[in-house]
Amino acid sequence: MQAIRRRLLGAPSVGPEQAEPEQSGPEQGESQPRSRPGQERLAGTFRVASRLLRHEWTLAAVAGLAFAVLLTWPTLKQPWTTIPGDIGDPPLQAWQVAWAGHALVTDPLNLWHSNTFFPNLYTYAYTDVVLGYAPAGLLGHGVAAAIFRYNILYVLAHALAFVGAYALVRQLGGIRTAAAVAGVAWAFAPWRLAHSGHLNILSIGGVALCLAMLARGHGWSLRDGHRPALHRPGWVVAGWLVAAWQVTLGLAIGLPLAYFLAGTVLVVLVAVGWARWRTGAWVLGRRVVLANLLGGAVFSGVCIWLGTAFLRVVELHPEARRDLSWTEMFSPPLRGYFVAPADSWLWGEHFAAARAQLSWPPEMALLPGVTLIVLAVAGLSYSTFRVRHRVLLGLGVLVSGALGLGSNLVGQGDPGYLTLSRLLPGWDALRTPGRLMVWTSLLLAILAAGAISEFGRNRPKLGWPKSVSAVALLLPLLLVTVEGVNRTPHPTVPTAPPALRAATEPILVLPSNGVAESDIMLWSTDGFPRVANGSVTFLPAAQQQIRAVTTTFPDPGSIAFLRQIGIRSVVVLPDRLAGTPWDGLPTRPVDGLGITREEIAGAWVYRLG
Repeated sequence: MQAIRRRLLGAPSVGPEQAEPEQSGPEQGESQPRSRPGQERLAGTFRVASRLLRHEWTLAAVAGLAFAVLLTWPTLKQPWTTIPGDIGDPPLQAWQVAWAGHALVTDPLNLWHSNTFFPNLYTYAYTDVVLGYAPAGLLGHGVAAAIFRYNILYVLAHALAFVGAYALVRQLGGIRTAAAVAGVAWAFAPWRLAHSGHLNILSIGGVALCLAMLARGHGWSLRDGHRPALHRPGWVVAGWLVAAWQVTLGLAIGLPLAYFLAGTVLVVLVAVGWARWRTGAWVLGRRVVLANLLGGAVFSGVCIWLGTAFLRVVELHPEARRDLSWTEMFSPPLRGYFVAPADSWLWGEHFAAARAQLSWPPEMALLPGVTLIVLAVAGLSYSTFRVRHRVLLGLGVLVSGALGLGSNLVGQGDPGYLTLSRLLPGWDALRTPGRLMVWTSLLLAILAAGAISEFGRNRPKLGWPKSVSAVALLLPLLLVTVEGVNRTPHPTVPTAPPALRAATEPILVLPSNGVAESDIMLWSTDGFPRVANGSVTFLPAAQQQIRAVTTTFPDPGSIAFLRQIGIRSVVVLPDRLAGTPWDGLPTRPVDGLGITREEIAGAWVYRLG
């Protein structure tokens, strides 16, 4: 415990040779026992394991997991039956992970052509995907496994966000306590509680982690600047690979990262050229340049591969293209940055009246945390980082915050977010400007870490009692932790009807009205039968036609149409028909239609032959 406390407070680590007093050797003439080779190997293994367990990054990973389990509770209380947030997007994303894993081992070349939205193609790219979690989809089978897998990834996404921010602050020159505060403040910020149902928005750990790796590989920090002697090409490649993985977790977060990295590359090229012109020397070695070329090529290849798939969807479905009216609808007002979402345990009720004035609170309640704001403001004037770096961080907060206002920026976002939507490929698909809070809150966390680091390094000079200064140093960590406590609902996921398993694929499930589509996608993880159902933010023309034609099912016209597109079974869920165009469907006669009907556990299966 003392070792953990020393590391958390930023004290220098104590190795085994320092922790134990030096033992005096045997007296002269006294026989020395000879150890056996096996004992020496065992002792060596024990020393290595002990050193590894006490290593800073091991402790950081354990701390990240502990914070994640605690601050996402009760996600792991009933992980096989409940899901955090709601039963809208989470079941859809649980299906995404399951399908990606299934496609990897069955038919990876047809990854984009999923089992949903039959008979359409590129259906896996109909919405933002968490493809990077595909390896997790290899573990387990069926609906319960898909739910459990989603909950585990939900917790791990928060843990990785903590570790990523911790690593970035440490690389930039912050002390351990400051890194821990930044990790909690970024990973469990109040604004993120509004996105409990969006795993792609919560999966941000790779953003900070890749930046930390790239900075380490280039020997750069905010505190010490560029140190060529610390160049590590391996870390450069690793940083680009992590960035590529982050992009596969969704373009909503990955696309801004891609443009940020592209802009950073341009700035670095200019800086390197300027240094070459002034000094006649290259500040980056050949190995670092090659590492960037290799890693950048992989990153670019992944971005192009993903972008090609999504562009193909837009070509096939013009209705999938989003105009700027979506951006205008979801643009938050300036006061949104000071409003907490309803799922915040500490602030939720206090901001109820303010949320009522927002047209779309889930995307407009953007409070990064009161503690974080105060510490970041302090970090502008009192910090361990250089003044010019603090100024740049402050400008970054202002620019990202201004862009996050979307069309509510002066001039209706032009110049601003709407300008980027017209100029940058793919940016127009980012319909929710407030999600740039990922970057705003990260910059705020780094500013806050600078202030905490300066206080931590000056503690011995203050003349305070050690216990008082230790409490003062740990107080920000306690405050950001309390601000991260959630009251997120965890509804029970509807059980799959046995009739679905008994039906012959391809299957259409009725009602097909958008309410139950995510559930049907999740249920299809049991064997992945082809289904005509699916849930995305746009309505494909083929699905719209299926809904329109089948409102009279079963009748000769709808049956002929379904047979023509390849549907062999229709599963009807009577408990979901009320108030839909299919209300009363089970009472409609089937005589003379050439089909059969069977009731299975309260649902009906129509076999079209």
